[in-house]
Amino acid sequence: MHRYRLLFLLSFLSLFHFSVFSQVKSGAYRIMLQGLLSHSVPEIGVQEAVKKQSETLFLDARELREFEVSHIPGAIPAGYDHFDIQQIKLPEDKNKAIIVYCSVGYRSEKISEKLIQAGYRNVSNLYGGLFEWVNQGFPVVNHSGATRQVHAYDRTWGVWLKKGEKVYK
Repeated sequence: MHRYRLLFLLSFLSLFHFSVFSQVKSGAYRIMLQGLLSHSVPEIGVQEAVKKQSETLFLDARELREFEVSHIPGAIPAGYDHFDIQQIKLPEDKNKAIIVYCSVGYRSEKISEKLIQAGYRNVSNLYGGLFEWVNQGFPVVNHSGATRQVHAYDRTWGVWLKKGEKVYK
């Protein structure tokens, strides 16, 4: 009986992961992400993240120069290279929903791991990152308001950004 419960649980978890995985529109991007990420933290697809946007803290794990080009509305910058959990205004309630994102999801996965280690219990990595957010047509902003510009990191990673205006500065 125990074996059947375990098989059911594993099947359920694989379906959940597949559903997030399948929300990335480009097949090539899906394959790249599947190999790039370690899938060590909960992942959330863009469509579900948009539905939760009003009650969720979005944390941007890119560097400040990337954040300043554009970011998800309401997001706060966290950085990656010099990430310091003490320097970020995080909610006191460690059950508050936090979605961490970066360009494609690698840096945000690592920051998500640190948040979970610090006791935050409702942390998700945005699967496909800001690139998938923009590729699916959702808005980004900068200090002036809505923008089409997106920091594409570099020309190698920028190939995964299909919409918006790529910026490399």
